[in-house]
Amino acid sequence: MTDSLALFLDFDGTLVDIAPRPDQVVVPPELPGALARLRARLGGALAIVTGRPIATIDGFLAPERFDVGGLHGVEMRRGSDVAGCEPAAHPALRAGVVALAHAVADLDAVLIEDKGCSVAVHWRLATPTDAGRAQDAIERLAADLGPAYRLQRGKAVAEILPATATKGHAIRSFQQEAPYAGRRAVFFGDDLTDEKAFVTVNADGGVSVRIGGGATVAQRRLLQPEDVRELLLRWADGAPIDPGALPLA
Repeated sequence: MTDSLALFLDFDGTLVDIAPRPDQVVVPPELPGALARLRARLGGALAIVTGRPIATIDGFLAPERFDVGGLHGVEMRRGSDVAGCEPAAHPALRAGVVALAHAVADLDAVLIEDKGCSVAVHWRLATPTDAGRAQDAIERLAADLGPAYRLQRGKAVAEILPATATKGHAIRSFQQEAPYAGRRAVFFGDDLTDEKAFVTVNADGGVSVRIGGGATVAQRRLLQPEDVRELLLRWADGAPIDPGALPLA
């Protein structure tokens, strides 16, 4: 079974619990090592697929270093092969980030996360009024940027990124080459941003796993990141890897 599966894992809300601010997530100390052991069992076919930059994932999962589809696939690292983000290739977006910062500067608890080739606005701790103003600001910027970019919504966050960047695209890109090629994709995710990837994985005959409640197109479900970590730890330490045995969504 281990040589027939390729495992793809979202980060926030899947491997780690959601935090009030993106830089405040807590990575359990046993997680990086468990992921490394599980990667070895899978012959290397394990990757993190996330909206975070690759460098941020490296910081959280140090000292281990994993294949990563970062910024929803804008950045890709497979082994030593890296395709990075080039902010200079996005002059309209860069100018828009400056305008967005001015638009929300007076809003308490609204955070702009500038990722170079994308930008996200977080309002998890904001008042409803300030959250509404933050959403209006990023929606206006997305409209001004036009079809080369898209607005992606998540849990108390919205992000503008290149229109061609999706987690489903990143997963398919990984599966074009070893060690992922020819294997059945298994993707764990928790957010609206993961639903499109579930559609892709389902269409390709893989297994999609939703973390948390709510409507989903995923086939299977776990309730919280702690459940994911416990499952991955068991798999890392030799338990049978059978995603089809997980609870139905």
